[in-house]
Amino acid sequence: MNTYNILTNEQTSLPRGKADFLLAASVTKTCEIEGITQAGIPGKIAYTPTLDAEFIVNEKLYSMPEIAETPSGVPTPALLTRAIHNLDPFETIEILDLGLEVKPQNVPVHHFDIKPSESIDHGANIDAKEIFAKGMKFGREYELKGNYLILGESTPAGTTTAAASVLALGYELEDAFSSSFLNAPKNIKKETLDKALSLINPEMSNFEKLGVVSDNMLLFCAGFLVEASRRFEIVLAGGTQMAACLLIADAVREDILKRLNHNNVTLATTQWVAKDPASDIAKILSHLSYTPNALYTTFTFENAEIPVLKKYDEGEAKEGVGAGAALAYGVSNSLENDQVVEAIELVMYNMM
Repeated sequence: MNTYNILTNEQTSLPRGKADFLLAASVTKTCEIEGITQAGIPGKIAYTPTLDAEFIVNEKLYSMPEIAETPSGVPTPALLTRAIHNLDPFETIEILDLGLEVKPQNVPVHHFDIKPSESIDHGANIDAKEIFAKGMKFGREYELKGNYLILGESTPAGTTTAAASVLALGYELEDAFSSSFLNAPKNIKKETLDKALSLINPEMSNFEKLGVVSDNMLLFCAGFLVEASRRFEIVLAGGTQMAACLLIADAVREDILKRLNHNNVTLATTQWVAKDPASDIAKILSHLSYTPNALYTTFTFENAEIPVLKKYDEGEAKEGVGAGAALAYGVSNSLENDQVVEAIELVMYNMM
């Protein structure tokens, strides 16, 4: 298990030491479009970020009896993040409520008076500038407890809203975004994107466009990065969604007359995203106005005893709930692949 730069494939690593872990948990009602996502329990996809939050904090659920998983039984990537925490604990795990339909129980939550965003095929109905500003404010105020911060996300259908966001900003990246599916529902996604983009026009400002097609997680985290990166190191935990978050922060730098300190930001994802033949995270990152620090971890379930976990290696689920950065954190703290697999399987056995 090693970490490599996404753009150069040179070996690299996260800083050593303890990391704070923040989970940006959010619901976009885009997830209610039939067939667009499999990130959770069918008919109850909006529960996914709530369950992820409860699980990574407690290794226990309160809002539903079962953990979120895909229809083929692949469990949420929250499993990976929690297993790493069991082996080498994060300094703290806290939740950002960026618009949840079901409030998580028994977890430390930061509240921002943000409601779930609407489905982008009818208009997300977000005050994008306000959500971005709330992220900036939190970035100025957050008190780091460890050596650096890992910022993860749980937003079902978030790759669709991420694609819509960057397309609305003028980037030609329609086929660059990943999916929780092994075989992404391209027709459903394209129809959704076409409907969303038909609602904007060239006269709109960047924030007006994002208010129609984006989601709260992307906007809040982009704003957070602008301010927090001036104060400490941040590992942006995720794949193409978090790459879109960087693009949003970069695209609006002239609107807000500020830019993030990219020397203090690292994007960390899984090899399942970095080497996904159906998406292209390197292409997304290449559109930034700077060369980002971005890495992936060569973790595999090849030796797993629980067969369903091997579906990750086949391309299901891929990333989420900070899994990629958690694995990289494990590497920087000398954890081995088989050690992590064993810890993940132990967590699963404890849930049975």
